[in-house]
Amino acid sequence: MKNKLQEFIENAGWPRIIIGLFLLALFVAAPFVGVRIDASLSDTLVRVGMNGILVLAMVPMVQSGCGLNFGLPLGIIAGLLGAVTSIQIGVRGGAGFLLAASIAIPIAVVLGWLYGLLLNRVKGDEMMIATYVGFSSVALMCIAWLLLPYTSPTMIWGYGGSGLRTTISVEGYWLNALSKYLHIQIGEFFYFPVGMYVFFALILFLVWAFFRTKIGTAITAVGSNPEFARASGINVDNMRTVSVVISTVLGALGILVYEQSFGFIQLYMGPFYMAFPAVAAILLGGASVNKASMVNVVVGTFLFQGILTMTPSVINSVMQTDMSEVIRIIVSNGMILYALTRKVTVKR
Repeated sequence: MKNKLQEFIENAGWPRIIIGLFLLALFVAAPFVGVRIDASLSDTLVRVGMNGILVLAMVPMVQSGCGLNFGLPLGIIAGLLGAVTSIQIGVRGGAGFLLAASIAIPIAVVLGWLYGLLLNRVKGDEMMIATYVGFSSVALMCIAWLLLPYTSPTMIWGYGGSGLRTTISVEGYWLNALSKYLHIQIGEFFYFPVGMYVFFALILFLVWAFFRTKIGTAITAVGSNPEFARASGINVDNMRTVSVVISTVLGALGILVYEQSFGFIQLYMGPFYMAFPAVAAILLGGASVNKASMVNVVVGTFLFQGILTMTPSVINSVMQTDMSEVIRIIVSNGMILYALTRKVTVKR
């Protein structure tokens, strides 16, 4: 028994165990300070489903040795282009969501391929260059959102007649296209989006299965030992490019899943900092800069989103004041700082 406990602690790591116990303590304390446990659990599960695929987008690049995908905004931009084009065409419901995905994926493939070619030229500095790729692509798209020829009254500025708004509602188009599919409602406060989790599980399975194919194994070999992979006849640059393309496509799908649940498309500076929570979540889940798994994605997303949901609610109720947004920013950035610091320790 003692050996099993010691083995569990070694596998999970003390930081993850402490964060997990802290989250459990928040759930236990919640009813005593007037926070509904069913509503809190529902909020946490919804946020996990919304963010899961964005966290999953880290896995391919980590496995190929390209590091964490700080260039995730590039994939998100592809998803946003698919989303606004779907609304422009006017297709509603699940078909609208599928249309948005089918438009976003080819754009993500092209952007991911160019992004992969760039990262192959800067080996060793991938994460720093990826960060600037993400930031600069967001800045470039701030101009593009004003110039692109979309005309739907739902999306364009009312007083100018051109240019897309900062925030666009998907209500009436594909709001909850996945979340409301086979959803479970228990009582007034507990809601579980079965459809969104089925989609998340499907994408998780496809990525898991991909890394057991010949190409997936080659990508893992490139990430583990590039020289050995090259000596085995594997084209290292091609495998790295494939992993970047897959990561960018997952980013595009992830933002569409996020938007259909959140209810809004956020343009301009919206995607600017979206990579950092995803990076922090997968590191909290136990991934390193060289190795990541599906378990790291699920555990990390639940811990990050659980802490992010519960801490403001509980502390707000204890202090009897409305500081939820301030507390959420402090907690979010604190976990990101911890996760990135932990990444440096592992790297060394």
